[in-house]
Parts: sequence; C-alpha cells; structure tokens
Amino acid sequence: MATVVLLGTLDTKGEEYSWLRAQLEAAGCEVVTVDVGSFTEDAAADVPSSEVASRSGVDVGPLLAARDRGAVMDAMGKGAAAVVRDLLEQGRLHAVLAVGGSGGSSIAAPAMQALPVGVPKLLVSTMASGDVAPYVGQSDVTLMYSVVDISGLNSISRAVLGNAAAAAAGMAVAYERRTAEPATDDAPLVGASMFGLTTPAVDEARARLTELGYEVLVFHATGAGGRALEGLADAGLLAGVLDLTTTELADDLVGGVLTAGPHRLEAAGRRGIPQVVSVGALDMVNFGGRETVPAEFADRQFLVHNPTVTLMRTTAEESAELGRRVAAKVGAATGPAEVLLPVGGVSGIDVPGGPFADPDADEALFGAVREGLAGTDVPVTDWDGAINDPGFGRLAAERLHALITAEGN
Repeated sequence: MATVVLLGTLDTKGEEYSWLRAQLEAAGCEVVTVDVGSFTEDAAADVPSSEVASRSGVDVGPLLAARDRGAVMDAMGKGAAAVVRDLLEQGRLHAVLAVGGSGGSSIAAPAMQALPVGVPKLLVSTMASGDVAPYVGQSDVTLMYSVVDISGLNSISRAVLGNAAAAAAGMAVAYERRTAEPATDDAPLVGASMFGLTTPAVDEARARLTELGYEVLVFHATGAGGRALEGLADAGLLAGVLDLTTTELADDLVGGVLTAGPHRLEAAGRRGIPQVVSVGALDMVNFGGRETVPAEFADRQFLVHNPTVTLMRTTAEESAELGRRVAAKVGAATGPAEVLLPVGGVSGIDVPGGPFADPDADEALFGAVREGLAGTDVPVTDWDGAINDPGFGRLAAERLHALITAEGN
C-alpha cells in the first residue's frame, strides 16, 4: 500500500494534520506522521519531535531555553531530512506532504530537498506566491498556495488541503506502482547546459549522444538550470556532463540575474564524473528589462534581447577572470575532463560582424583558460570556428563519449 509521510509542526497545526491524515486514509493510503514541532510530543505522531531533534545531531534543549527560534528550526529541518531519508530506504515513503507558514515551510523544505528527484513532494504554504527558490532549491518540490493562513479549518482551507491530500495520495500510488515495477536497463544519463544563443551546438551534441546510446537531459543555463545540473551531478545520477554553456559564471562574477552561485561547474569534478566543458555564452551578462540594469554599467555595451532580457557584453578583464575561474574549477576535477574552445566565437552573437564580436575579450578568455590548465592533465582543444558552427557539438559529444567509455562507466 502506498504510504504518505505527513511532515508538520503538530504543536501548532495538530487539527489540520489530523484532518489531513483522515483524508489520506480515506483515499486508501497508509500515513506516517512526523512531528517537527519545537520539541513537543504529540500522541498522533508516528515519529515524535524528540526523535527528529535527536536525528539533527544538535542539542535542541539549550536553543529552546535561549529562545533561539531560528536555530531550532534549522536543527529540526536537518533532523527531518534524516528521518525522511530513512523512511524512503525502509520503503515507508511514497510521497511527502507538508503544510505551513514561513516557519513550517522552512523546516519541511530541507527535508523534501533531501529526497531524490522523482519522489513526490508537496508543500502547501502561505509563502508559495512569492520568491519560492528557498523552498524548491534544486529539487522537484511541488508548491501549492494555501490562499488563507494555516490556522484552523474553514471552507477555504478544507478545499485547498483536500486537493493537496488527493494530489499527494495520487502521486504516492503512482510512485509506489512505478518503484514496484522490474528495473529496466535505462540508457546512461548525460547532463548538458544550453542557452538560447548556444542551442545549435547543444542540439547537435544531443543528437549525437542519443545515437551513441545516451539519454540527454538539457538544462537551460538561467541560474536554476545550472543549480539543477549541479544537483544531479552531485547526487551521482549522471554518467557524464556536457557543460558547453557556462554563462552563469559571468552573472556570478559581474552581478547578473542568472547566477547559479559560486559553486557552478564544480559538482561533476568533485564526484569524478567525466565532463567536457566549453565557454558558451561567456560573452554576456544577463539583466531584466533595460531599465533594470544598474547605473554603474551605463557606459557598457548592451543588446536588448527582448523586453524582459537585456544582455551586457563582458569586458576583456572580466573575460580573463572568467577564464581563470573555468580553469581552476575544471583543473580541480577528480575525474576525466576536457575543455573545448570555439575560437571563432562563444555564442550566436559573438561572431564576425555580430553585435558582441570582440576578439580581444575572447582571446583574454581563451588565454586565461589555456594558462590556467597548462601543466595539468586536462587537455584544451581549440576549435577553428564558432560554437554554433556545424561540427562543434558533434565533436564535444564524441569527446565526452570517449571519456565515459575510457572510465568504464
């Protein structure tokens, strides 16, 4: 029977969770209730808050005495993550459902993010209509806006929570059925990074990798996409990474809106996953509409891509620093890696006659990569053409395949 894990603060949301449990049981699911309240015991909890707290490895008692609410919530989130991982391994979790405000959501989110992609995760939150990045992270958390506060049951909350219970039950049943099916010999997974201005190269590479027997997962390099790629690599789910589009590094360096954070381009290397890396779209930093570009960049070169996206050309100095960062990250890899440099242009607009054509900036980028990897085991190959020219994507795909097969992966 499919099992739904109810994760919540039973000290403040006991009525709501009792109602949800009844709805889930009526839908034919078993229910495991995990209490992540502030170290309170609840007779309805299958996993009491004391056990959750102990799993965090933190002595919550002094934090409660000091009324350090933030630290308590952080500890309970870590403990909840450990509990749900154990329940999954025991076959006692086929979906997880949580409801709450900002506090409850901040505890439930880390626990959900600790579960693998594909495990159903549904969070009903008062925070779901704002910036949801902290709650979703790099995982496949499903968010539902509560409309009203999670404070007692009423006609609106019953409708919303009833939908949530039905959704969680349906997902749990489907997941339980899927995991019970015999394992199949799936094609090895390759993660690839793409941007609108590197699409032809990645499409060509994807087609070739598919011919070679891989399933290619393409991630749009918009910050969230890069974080998702890093997350899957870090989880050990990828046989190889084709990181042709490292543009998010430029946003991280200069202050654009599509940064994936300072640890982009590190997970594959850290996990020893074979990777082929290029410098796609490092000629640009991304902002919103033209009016959103910070005043400090007023004298820079821009291209209004569309009403909500403005591109700013990276300078030679910025390009050199980006080259150093690429080299440092790839050079630290514990597995096989190769860098391909399209010396004729790094994006669809960085070509002769294109709006971002800048040979000096490109050479600063290429030179820094070559210098940074000189003397390492990472080969750097120049491609005599632009990144989107026919042949580059195929070459990248075949180089990655060679690295994977040489590793016996």
